Amino acid sequence: MRIGIDIGPLTARRTGVGNYCYYLLKHMLAQARDAEFTGWATGRAAIELDGLNLDFRHIPVPTRAMYKSWEWFGWPKVDTALGGVDVFHGTNYFLGPVSYARTVVTVHDLAFLIDASWCSPKIVGPFADGVGKFCHRADAVMAYSESTKRDLVKLLDVDPAKIHIAPMAVDEAFKPMPRDEAKRVVKERAGLDGPFFLYVSTLEPRKNVEGLIRIFEKLAKDREHKLVLIGGVGWRAEPILRAIEKSPYKDRIIRPGFIPHLELPAFYCAADALLFPTHYEGFGLPLLEALTCSCPVIAGDNSSVPEVTGGAALTCDEHDEEAFVNLVNTMLDDDSKREDCIAKGIEHAQHFSWQGCAETTLGVYRDILA
Repeated sequence: MRIGIDIGPLTARRTGVGNYCYYLLKHMLAQARDAEFTGWATGRAAIELDGLNLDFRHIPVPTRAMYKSWEWFGWPKVDTALGGVDVFHGTNYFLGPVSYARTVVTVHDLAFLIDASWCSPKIVGPFADGVGKFCHRADAVMAYSESTKRDLVKLLDVDPAKIHIAPMAVDEAFKPMPRDEAKRVVKERAGLDGPFFLYVSTLEPRKNVEGLIRIFEKLAKDREHKLVLIGGVGWRAEPILRAIEKSPYKDRIIRPGFIPHLELPAFYCAADALLFPTHYEGFGLPLLEALTCSCPVIAGDNSSVPEVTGGAALTCDEHDEEAFVNLVNTMLDDDSKREDCIAKGIEHAQHFSWQGCAETTLGVYRDILA
């Protein structure tokens, strides 16, 4: 079995999709002794394999130019360009044309269809036009959650029988560590001292960061906490940045920017809670990372959040900011509730593994070739 896989997201600063590609590949390479893998990538960014033993072909043209070539000319055929593969897996929504290979496409979420204002027009246009076509053309569709599966069926009329759920997981480095040690690491890494709430994700409308800032301002009246926002600046971040600048507590809103993935556990372990009033998630990896690291979670109760947190988080309607504030106060003031959430989180997180994600994905490859 020869597998071609899109590794375009494997760049030096991996985010969610890049981590999915990396860990999926890492564990498939370890498990699939009967398979040979070869990578495909376009774009100008250098590919960073980070120790993966993988041959690949990188065509350094803008990825969107390649998409147009596929759309207008049906060229290049990806399986042919890779020297012939049995399966080609488009890991990031798009599926290149093939001559003979079976095909799999991963859909991470459908935020661009749920609310177009959450995403850049550069995303909404090509993704809204193309993803349904790719899903119907593919032999199998991969998703992280039952929530996304429901969206695929409802919004794109994808046959539910061809949708397979392979949840993400966290690296083995994510685990509880003594809080004193975590606080020391965080102080050395980011100069942070004292209690803080944590947010980990891109600053963008879908994540409801403006709502998070208002929630923090209510909490900051009675708490000494800082709010630490880890993540890059995304689409339509200007209102978020203005809200930070105008906040009466702006000196307590800390933006360390991008933190390498494997440095995050110390931040989770040192934080008093992860605050995540998101509007919508296809999975929500920071939720699982926090639970794994014994960090209490307060989150918006929507989309995939109940699946990922499994009753271990305190959740409410993300628009009800007073209710969200009350849940944060409960987590801080009720030691038994806090310890119960931490224990449930660690137990629930054990149900997720990259080995399981890889095993499910390999099973899909074998099934469509049978």
